[in-house]
Amino acid sequence: MKKLLVSALEPSANLHLKPILKELGEYELSGIFDEEFGSPLLASKEFSVMGFLDIFSKLKKAKNAIDKMARLSLEASHVLLIDSPAFNLPLSQAIRKINKSVPITWYILPKVWAWKKKRAKKVEKYCTNLASIFPFEDKFYARAVYVGNPLLDEIRQAKKSLESSGKIVFMPGSRKSEIKSLMCVFKEVAARLGKENIIVIPKHFSAREIDEIYGDLNKFTVSKNAYESLLSAEFAFICSGTATLEAALIGTPLALCYKAKAVDYFIAKRFVKLKFVGLANIIFDFYGFKPLHEEFLQSAVNAENLIREYNNMDKNGYFSRAQKLKEILSHGSSEVVAKIIKI
Repeated sequence: MKKLLVSALEPSANLHLKPILKELGEYELSGIFDEEFGSPLLASKEFSVMGFLDIFSKLKKAKNAIDKMARLSLEASHVLLIDSPAFNLPLSQAIRKINKSVPITWYILPKVWAWKKKRAKKVEKYCTNLASIFPFEDKFYARAVYVGNPLLDEIRQAKKSLESSGKIVFMPGSRKSEIKSLMCVFKEVAARLGKENIIVIPKHFSAREIDEIYGDLNKFTVSKNAYESLLSAEFAFICSGTATLEAALIGTPLALCYKAKAVDYFIAKRFVKLKFVGLANIIFDFYGFKPLHEEFLQSAVNAENLIREYNNMDKNGYFSRAQKLKEILSHGSSEVVAKIIKI
């Protein structure tokens, strides 16, 4: 049986890995991934961090993991790296030092269009295949191949029209620090709107973690199914990240909420050269379109602003324009990535 070495540190990386494994069929997995796929060297949850400073607490563990992963590459027929450039870039370099021949596919490329453009040359140096999930990335990577976007594989249903369901979805993210920073505001918004409030919680959180991170959730219905919740909701308040693009593809009107540690935000503002935070807005900007939804950052994330956006947003205009995203992204990616691995 062929062996696939996987590096999937984030919950989102494991979500995108799942349909690829279905397309691949019989492969023996090793590396870093969610335990639902087998017995990893390390489980992805051990690398759950947020921010420029949080990563330092994981440095020793990361270095040891990179050394072990590089040695495992000697037994692999292919290496699949998913996102997480802070880990996967030194990993790809370490693999190439001891293994010149194993094919390395990087899926979900470092966002060099946002910052650290020099990473593009390093990725091209160490990796065999550059599997891009945004069609504009060929402007930044000489060898990038657009394979489609994983969300178009994973999202099976989308809204056909907008309805006032009375349901509001709150998605404060998957990292503990970002959840804690948003929950106090989200709880106030939920109480003041007086709707049926649904909070989406990552599937891997235990009951103890939920109590510790979220606190009192008596004003919310707890859900672990983001797509189902977004499909039923008339509006969503969402942290920055992939979830904003998921909501846009489903057709759920949203407000993006980003509230980071002051030092992280300062560093991001200094180095990230983008007009927008949300992926749908970033994609639209590359194509010369105006932003799809509003973005509330730092102190602007307050109950007054979020409630005002819910009441005043042109939801039908949003819904109409959101259909353009599907045209731009075109198709899913899992089948193409699986074919690359099988070669």
